[in-house]
Amino acid sequence: YRRLSDGGHAITFHFCPDCGSSVFWEPERKPDAIAVAVGCFADPEFPAPTRFVWEERRHGWVVNPEAK
Repeated sequence: YRRLSDGGHAITFHFCPDCGSSVFWEPERKPDAIAVAVGCFADPEFPAPTRFVWEERRHGWVVNPEAK
């Protein structure tokens, strides 16, 4: 699936063929980058995210660890 970001740059999303979950996406603006959904990793020791994007659009129950 391909759509434009709020900034007008194309992003290509890739999904699991079995369940349809987002797996990774490729931002056209950063051709050397691939973003992977943290939820794809079942490892409880997986490192916590280090960047937050669009915090103003998050659900009310999502807490930014830096805000604690």
